[in-house]
Amino acid sequence: MKAPVYKKSLSLKEKIHIVIEGTDTPLGKLFDIGLLIGISLSVVVVMLDSVLYLRLQYGRVFFYAEWIFTILFTVEYLLRVYSSPNRKRYVLSFYGIVDLLALLPSYISLFFVGTQYLLVVRILRILRIFRVFKLKSYMHQAGFLAAAFRTSQHKIIVFFLSLLLLVTIFGSVMYVVEGPENGYTSIPKSIYWAVVTLTTVGYGDISPKTPIGQAIASMVMIMGYSIIAVPTGIFTAELSRTMRPQLHPITCPKCGKFGHASNAKFCDRCGHDLHL
Repeated sequence: MKAPVYKKSLSLKEKIHIVIEGTDTPLGKLFDIGLLIGISLSVVVVMLDSVLYLRLQYGRVFFYAEWIFTILFTVEYLLRVYSSPNRKRYVLSFYGIVDLLALLPSYISLFFVGTQYLLVVRILRILRIFRVFKLKSYMHQAGFLAAAFRTSQHKIIVFFLSLLLLVTIFGSVMYVVEGPENGYTSIPKSIYWAVVTLTTVGYGDISPKTPIGQAIASMVMIMGYSIIAVPTGIFTAELSRTMRPQLHPITCPKCGKFGHASNAKFCDRCGHDLHL
């Protein structure tokens, strides 16, 4: 006769952890969906509170709503810390830091007026939607972007340092050519003009008046169009290289195509068997 098997009863801490972190359970999924709705509503409240005529009319409602959401999120954060198997790991994780930052502006606003508008950082918590609805494929695609940026970061850093050198030179030259009488009151302000012109933004708050200054500005504008494409090209090339499957040195015996996927059995050009 078999001995009876007894199920181990879960502790309160384990039950809370299952509800908060377990998207596979109905209660866990309901909790996460409710959390996402709460995050969205709290961000909307912060945005509406920044509109002057709405704040004058509904300021008290927004104030109470913000604090209700803050208290709820504080309780949720404390429960996450309490139920986490590794509390230090959660607190120092990306989501743990975002969860904490979503709370701090409300408490800081008790001492510094206006910081409550930093609560819009709560929108970052919407990233949990990838975990709730199991959109891991999207995160996988985001990994390609991150990998491409890592491999191209040295080239992009060199490009931006060169750009910084260019705008410093052009700004200094324009300060000498135009001078304070034409709005170029300092080298930093002239560098600001160079940045605005080189990026083809062109606010128009400062513009050259002398023929030499206008000639230099024309050269900076033309240079700006060619420079904009450089970081885009670097990143696109690295992204293409990252997403391209690793090819193995296999030559097709029929058409001679070199390079095929590691698990390829047939040539992707002529369809011939690669292992004959």
